[in-house]
Amino acid sequence: MVVTKYSLIGAVLQAYPSAEKCFNEMGMHCVSCHMSPRETLEQACQVHSCDVDELIRKLDEHINGPA
Repeated sequence: MVVTKYSLIGAVLQAYPSAEKCFNEMGMHCVSCHMSPRETLEQACQVHSCDVDELIRKLDEHINGPA
């Protein structure tokens, strides 16, 4: 899976439930949020004042393995 700032949180978590760990490490508890099915990674990072590029790196490594 290719993860971008436009990826929906819900789609990422549906395909890779274990990716919840990446969100939790960033202080984002998106799994329990009612907005996550329709919210992009970029939108969530803006709300939580997180670096979207760092989240994407974590998710990419979790999903696709180390570069």
